[in-house]
Amino acid sequence: MTASVTLPRSLFLLAMLYGGLVCMAGILGTKILAVGPLAVEGGIVAFLLLVGIASAVAEVHGRQMANRLVLTGFVPLIVAALLIRLVIVLPPAPFWAAQQPAFAGLLGQSSRMMIAGLIAYGVSQMLNVAIFARMRAREGGRLLWLRAAVSSMASQVVDTAIFITISFWGVQPLAPLMVGQVTAKLILSAVLVPPFIYAVVAFARRLDR
Repeated sequence: MTASVTLPRSLFLLAMLYGGLVCMAGILGTKILAVGPLAVEGGIVAFLLLVGIASAVAEVHGRQMANRLVLTGFVPLIVAALLIRLVIVLPPAPFWAAQQPAFAGLLGQSSRMMIAGLIAYGVSQMLNVAIFARMRAREGGRLLWLRAAVSSMASQVVDTAIFITISFWGVQPLAPLMVGQVTAKLILSAVLVPPFIYAVVAFARRLDR
């Protein structure tokens, strides 16, 4: 008779939220936001929450569990991408046919951009967890705000570099695309991620009491 495994309540809840945000990040990325004079894709809002949740899981449940969360995130990400492709190619109802080009234009991604997104997600999120956990071990669990900011900013730079390079290499000049994206993401990472991680860590520990 096998023993049942009890999943901590905080981990169950954060995993569900993480899976939903993974799907939302790509959809929200179809809108370009203005951050002062800079332009950044709307998916950054969800992606920063993903970074914060992964780091919070590493803080509360350990690096191995955070890595498993990131890898599991590929499942809803791929399923959502395939479902969007399927719905786009299915014939629209006659009274809705006029909306089809707008729907396909907003949600349809090229295969190149889809692959770029998958690679950028995996590499940047694993890097975020690795840096966060390494700094945690070195600092003895102190300086949560610093670990959150550094790991988030590093992962955002890598995510942007990978996605833009794979998506637009040979199509558009890469440097102009990267400068605005990286600058905006660094600012948002430094300002938003540390307090978010503090809140998630406190919530998770309270929930698991």
